[in-house]
Amino acid sequence: MLKTHFPVARLHRNLTVSSAFALLSGCSFYFDTGPKPELAQKVEERMQREEDLALPDLSRAEPKSLDTAIAEFRADPKKLDLTAPPVVLEEKDTKEAPEESHALTIADARAMALTNNLDLKIALIDPSIAATVVSEEEARFDDLIFARAKYSNKDTPFLYGDVVNFKAVDKNSPLNDEIAKLGYMPQSAEQWDVEAGIMIPLRTGGTVTLSTPLENKSKSRFVASDQYRSALRFSMSQPLLRDAGISTNVAGIRIARYEQQIVDLKTRLQSIRVLATVDKAYWALYAAWGELDIRRQQYEIAQQNLTMVKRRVEEGLTAAIEINRAEIGVAERMEALIVANTRLKLSQRQLLQFLNDKRYGIDTSTIMIPETSPMLVSFDFDREALARKALDGRLELLELELKLAADATKIDYLENQTLPMFMLDYSYGSQGRDSNDFGGAYGDTFTGRYDDWSVGLRLEIPLTNELRKSRLSRAVQQRLQRLTTRDLKELTVRREIYDAMDTVSQNWQRIIAARQNVVLAGANYDAELKQFEEGLRTMTEVLEMLTKLGDAQMKEVRAIADYQVGLIDLAYATGTLLGYSKVDLAGLISK
Repeated sequence: MLKTHFPVARLHRNLTVSSAFALLSGCSFYFDTGPKPELAQKVEERMQREEDLALPDLSRAEPKSLDTAIAEFRADPKKLDLTAPPVVLEEKDTKEAPEESHALTIADARAMALTNNLDLKIALIDPSIAATVVSEEEARFDDLIFARAKYSNKDTPFLYGDVVNFKAVDKNSPLNDEIAKLGYMPQSAEQWDVEAGIMIPLRTGGTVTLSTPLENKSKSRFVASDQYRSALRFSMSQPLLRDAGISTNVAGIRIARYEQQIVDLKTRLQSIRVLATVDKAYWALYAAWGELDIRRQQYEIAQQNLTMVKRRVEEGLTAAIEINRAEIGVAERMEALIVANTRLKLSQRQLLQFLNDKRYGIDTSTIMIPETSPMLVSFDFDREALARKALDGRLELLELELKLAADATKIDYLENQTLPMFMLDYSYGSQGRDSNDFGGAYGDTFTGRYDDWSVGLRLEIPLTNELRKSRLSRAVQQRLQRLTTRDLKELTVRREIYDAMDTVSQNWQRIIAARQNVVLAGANYDAELKQFEEGLRTMTEVLEMLTKLGDAQMKEVRAIADYQVGLIDLAYATGTLLGYSKVDLAGLISK
């Protein structure tokens, strides 16, 4: 039966330390390394929110169609208070389209971009990189299992030792007050030193080490001896000022988690930016198709006029000079048709670059035909509601909040680093010895007969501490700079949303005005052509009105495309996407 000789005070002290660590490890805050709960919830809610701007919900009045708006304008031309989308040109007859053509909706374009866009593929790697940074910071608290082994063999010769004066315990001993010179006998010694244990880094900043060293020493020559020693050791080192506290030691993990969320927001923002760019490229292709249709129509009408003029000259109804004028009109429109055809190719190529679909090369012969019709209703937006939605939904502002939170965590850490180093060290060990084997020596450690313990304090105070104070000052200044940046960004977001709403309103009014211009120019052209047939006008005057008709139609097409782009910019200014289709950006980022 093993006997214990632990003093009561020591037992109480050890139990107290053990209980304290057990209580500390059981507390949930000990393992809490995440961002602020309210900020984390805000980010989570924003990331789960659907990226869809429902424009009718933000309109103070019932949206108006283009026909209604034009009717109101005709009834009261001075009243032009409109804010909404465009007009459809003549619907394209897909049956007459080339065989190598593909009808492309804007939803299909978005899907292709999300799947194949190279900018997105690059951005989607960033969250994985950010996750590895978090893992690196968390690895600082990995437990460390260690083991050491050492074997030594020494053969020592006879050596003279020191001169000594004996002071025997027994006053009657013949050795008392004798002076002698010691001699070390030749020895042959073999020694094994083995130690194994575990080192546990604490989130309080301290380190706990549990180990068991083993030693075997064998001596031969003259007086042979063999002994086995073992021990159980516990040691703890805990800073009390600098590097002390859970919040200080998990600051790196917390900042890495903030950075991880920032990367997620940036990736989502990149997705929105790519989709907005794709949407704009789609409507640029739509405008290019509209221009090509108009230029083709102008060319065909000019040819019809040339045929009509030749017939009238043959019939003696018109002077021969009119043929030259008509031919000039055909040539001019041929050039415009060539330019429009090239512009269509460039617009398609730009869209295909964003889509990066393997089925269609960048210079494919397949013709992409926009199938989605533009939005043709106007909205009376609640300007303040849209501004509030932008301030709440813009990912850049949420990113700044995360950066400010990371700055606050960094400042707290650097404040701690300006404190002196004040360290508490404690160690306890129980030893055992046996002359036969390690088992006996190990069992002897539990008897408590041979133990040792120590408590110590260490203090380090820099003379100036300027290095750490300068780092803290820089972090504070950076946070102040970021706070000012946030105020500037909020002001910029407000300006962008108001600019977007005004631009949408302007483009809608351009559509109304262009539609009226097309109607009037068409009527004037018909009148000029009729007067030409009556001999009251020259072909030059007819062609001038045909050009004005084409210009009016082009303005309408551009106003329609610009209105769509304005709506895209409006949605982007609120931090969302125009609702052509449901887009699962959260699922895309989580892959």
